[in-house]
Formats: sequence, C-alpha cells, structure tokens
Amino acid sequence: QLPPGSLQLTLYQYKTCPFCSKVRAFLDYHGLPYEIVEVNPIMRKEIKFSSYRKVPILLANAGSPLQLNDSSVIISAIKTYLVSRRNSLEEIVSFYPPVKAVTEQGKEVLEYENKYWLMLDEKETKRVYPVQEVRVEEMKWRKWADDWLVHLISPNVYRTPKEALASFDYIVREGKFGTLEGLFAKYVGAVAMFFVSKRLKKRHQLRDDVREDLYEAVNQWVKAVGKNRLFMGGNQPNLADLAVYGVLRVMEGLEAFDDMMVHTNIQPWYQRMEEVIEK
Repeated sequence: QLPPGSLQLTLYQYKTCPFCSKVRAFLDYHGLPYEIVEVNPIMRKEIKFSSYRKVPILLANAGSPLQLNDSSVIISAIKTYLVSRRNSLEEIVSFYPPVKAVTEQGKEVLEYENKYWLMLDEKETKRVYPVQEVRVEEMKWRKWADDWLVHLISPNVYRTPKEALASFDYIVREGKFGTLEGLFAKYVGAVAMFFVSKRLKKRHQLRDDVREDLYEAVNQWVKAVGKNRLFMGGNQPNLADLAVYGVLRVMEGLEAFDDMMVHTNIQPWYQRMEEVIEK
C-alpha cells in the first residue's frame, strides 16, 4: 500500500489500444490512482513533448518527474517499485535500457530486452515467486500476449467490412476526435484497416478464418491456467493474467468478443478477472 499522493501517474493513451489497456488493467488491479490523457491518433499533439511517439506513455512522479515508455516496461518497473521500495523509481527505470534494433521491414525501433523481468533482490524474488517455475511461467505468457495474442486482435475486429465499420464507430466514440475528423476516420479508417488486417493476416500466417486462430490462442491460455487455479497467479492474478485480460478487453462490445465468449472456454476466467479488478 502506497502512502496517498506518493506516486503521481499520468497515462497517455488511446482507449482502444491493447497495450494501453494492459497498463490500465495493471494500475486498476493495484489500486493506483492515475490521470488519463486521451491522445488524438492523427495529430498526436498531446505527446509532442516526447521523442517517443507511441502510446502508452506513463509520466510518473515519485519525487522527481519521469517518463516510462513501452507497456511491458511500465508494468515491470512500477511492479518492481511497489514490491521493493528500496530503489528510487528513477533507478529502477534505468535497469530497462532501450536498445536499437531493426525489424524485418528494415525499420529502426527501440527494444527493451529485459522488459519482462522484475528487478528484485533474492528475498523479494522469493516473496513474489516462491518457486522459479512461477516466474518463468509468468514471463513466458506475458511475452506470448505481446508477441502473439495482440496480433490476433486487428485481423479479428476488422475481419469483414461490417466489423471494420463497427470497430471504427467504437474507436471514434471512445477516442479523441473532432466531428469532421471522426467522420473521416470512421469511414476512411474502416476501409484502410480492413485491407491492413488482410496484410497482417498474411504476415502472421493466420488461417483463412482468423477466428480459428483467436479461439485456439484463447483456449491455449485457459489450458495453461488449468482447472485447479482461479488465475495463473493462483488465488490472485499475476502479471500474465493482467496482460492477457488487458489485450482481450479491447474487443468488448464487438462481434469478435461475443464470438470468443461463445466458442471458447474463456468466460469463467474472464469474469473472475473483471470482478477482482473491480474490487
């Protein structure tokens, strides 16, 4: 439990972004108050202060202002801070140095190679992860959420022109758009993303019916949690539970989400996650 006002947080986000949703799920579960700045996805003037041009960005003030980038780095750094309290947040963030890398498409990006690690000493590690396998499992499934699950979202929510339009209707309604900008984004964006989703489908070697890949991934997660645990973390969610829930939550209200609930075994776990985060 943090003393009131000891950690001031501002999250720069798109509400419908799965990576932003992961961070919100983490902050909500840990009862950390934060302000939200909804970023206009076209102009992005809200983050013009930053050389890092993606969301989420978390501005954190625990004595001195600090910018945290990348959803998994944000989660690992803040969790380390909550558990250890030995180091300043500034020092903890320095344990996650960005490394320049080049993608398959030849684009230069920043990677954080150790972003799934919590920077804890031996005693703290034992407290959070009683056995080594627990830590390995959590890191494996956090990485899976970033490297695989998140790539199934766009091909599924933009699967057909009708679904693409419904998705953009939701994006415009929940996002920060002017009236004309919203209309333009809704119709032009829906058409563009319908075709982009086809490219993503090919890039990630998905099946003709991308729902099958979504169902398989979700059931794979449910199987990994197993029948004898409420969550992968046991009686309470761990960081993998929060990551998977955060990614899947962005489909709520869309056809892909309803189909997933009907055709997979995710519902009991998903409802438990909703309840525990609400508490």
